[in-house]
Amino acid sequence: MTQEKIKTAIRKTLQELFNYKTDKIELQPTKKEFKGDYTFVVFPLAKELKKNPKEIAEKLGKNLLKNYDFIEDFNVIGGFLNLNLKDEYFIEFIKQNYNQENFGIQQPDPHRKKLMVEYSSPNTNKPLHLGHIRNNLLGYSISKIFEATGKPVIKTQIINDRGIHICKSMLAWQKFGQGETPETSGMKGDKLVGKYYVEFDKHYKKQVEELKKQGLSEEEAKNQAPLLQEAREMLRKWEAKDPEVMKLWKMMNEWVLEGFKETYRELGVDFDVEYFESETYLLGKKIIEEGLQKGVFYRKEDGSVWIDLSDEGLDEKLVLRSDGTSVYITQDLGTAVKRFEDFDIDSLIYVVGNEQDYHFKVLFLILKKLGYEWADRLYHLSYGMVELPHGKMKSREGTVVDADDLMDQMTMTAKKISEELGKLEGFDEQEKQKLYKIIGQAALKYFILKVDPKKGILFDPVKSIDFNGNTGPFLQYAYVRTRSILRKAGDFTPDFDAIQLDEKERKLTRELERFPEIIEQAAQMQNPAIIANYIYELVKMYNAFYQSLSILQAETPGQKKFRLALSKLTGTVIKNGLELLGIQVPERM
Repeated sequence: MTQEKIKTAIRKTLQELFNYKTDKIELQPTKKEFKGDYTFVVFPLAKELKKNPKEIAEKLGKNLLKNYDFIEDFNVIGGFLNLNLKDEYFIEFIKQNYNQENFGIQQPDPHRKKLMVEYSSPNTNKPLHLGHIRNNLLGYSISKIFEATGKPVIKTQIINDRGIHICKSMLAWQKFGQGETPETSGMKGDKLVGKYYVEFDKHYKKQVEELKKQGLSEEEAKNQAPLLQEAREMLRKWEAKDPEVMKLWKMMNEWVLEGFKETYRELGVDFDVEYFESETYLLGKKIIEEGLQKGVFYRKEDGSVWIDLSDEGLDEKLVLRSDGTSVYITQDLGTAVKRFEDFDIDSLIYVVGNEQDYHFKVLFLILKKLGYEWADRLYHLSYGMVELPHGKMKSREGTVVDADDLMDQMTMTAKKISEELGKLEGFDEQEKQKLYKIIGQAALKYFILKVDPKKGILFDPVKSIDFNGNTGPFLQYAYVRTRSILRKAGDFTPDFDAIQLDEKERKLTRELERFPEIIEQAAQMQNPAIIANYIYELVKMYNAFYQSLSILQAETPGQKKFRLALSKLTGTVIKNGLELLGIQVPERM
């Protein structure tokens, strides 16, 4: 366990000196303006021990130096105890870990309760776009990160396959499609259905303009447009299970779902279980009835059911319409309960954009009021929107960055840049195509995941495919460099005890030691950017080490072997870290 040696020493010393027991010891790398390797912050102990923090730090430092031979020196700045460690500490760490291919990664513990992560959750009236890419990459990465902490994870999505928006695509295909299918058109099913969603909007807008010319207000024209009336009638027929409407719905749904599967495969994400809104939208009604009996909800004169959350700083919320039909919150209540019944989970993360912040506050609060003990273990991973330089994407107007097109574009750009750099000697055509895809995917995924989820992203296609600087391909290349060095060196044994470390070697080793802690931090914060930016800083440190110290021509055999072991563990951490982001690494570039 990394840093455990230091933490155990501090823990024991605190007990011996102050009779103070604690399992929680947090270390941080010493700031570069101070001398030291690791810093223990003493301030939190001052209140409990009723002593001056500087006095605690001095006493603690003297005893650690006296009793633990891996500590070389210490200094105290206010309530900060900075510890200097001997070279032997870092040498031993590298020796123990350089050959561990899963360094930092725990296997999920089957005895622990499971976490469920919901992401993607698309509508079946259009293909996946750039916004879905951010959602999928976040959800998949968070799932991998939690698994790496030993937590079993169930990845899920709910497919929104019912509602007026679905009927709009169906109606437009019925009216204007002339029997077109994915086979006859050569289009992916989701793109074909999306084409008719745009087609509906185009004809609908024409009808609205014509009605406005006849003297209707804009609102009246929008409501009375014949196409919208027909779409509403189709929805009523769907809810009544009309055979013809159901047949059309199933056919077009299958087209879309097959298209989604293809996109998910290309993006490298998957799911363990899927829910469909068409199967779950009625689930919440029973819960609403039970809540009415408990007095959690109340019924208005028109028969609609509401909950008053004004005491909690929210407002009144409709949970069931007057005609008895459900709203989104009704379905989400039922689906949440079903998930806890279906699987042995103790918590659930919803990966959904920040425009739904209010919805999830309401959902979690209602479930708590209904008495579900797990309601406190529901989380909304709220993320910012992805916008284009010219504004928001709009599916109905067809102004979206299509997910498939974007991935193809990234692969083509990777090909162009790789050919320009002229580094593909010895690759056959199949290897080249695979490499272009791996590089293009890394550029796309890293560009999105290096940004804190809470922040919006202005997606500039030119910047996203810049392969220099803080980019996925830059990190991949660092991994490839470590592999190239190890291939040239051949096998080596870890007999590098009596060597003196350069400061760059110590700094790089300290950074590697932090990797398991970084994974824990990323899980706690539900933030893959913590890992992305950690790997970038690690690669910069490795490059500085590589450029200033010779590896294969080191001064002594011991130094050479230590630097090879350091390179090997660096490569492992780059690879494992990128895999937590869903990014593959090639062996050659």
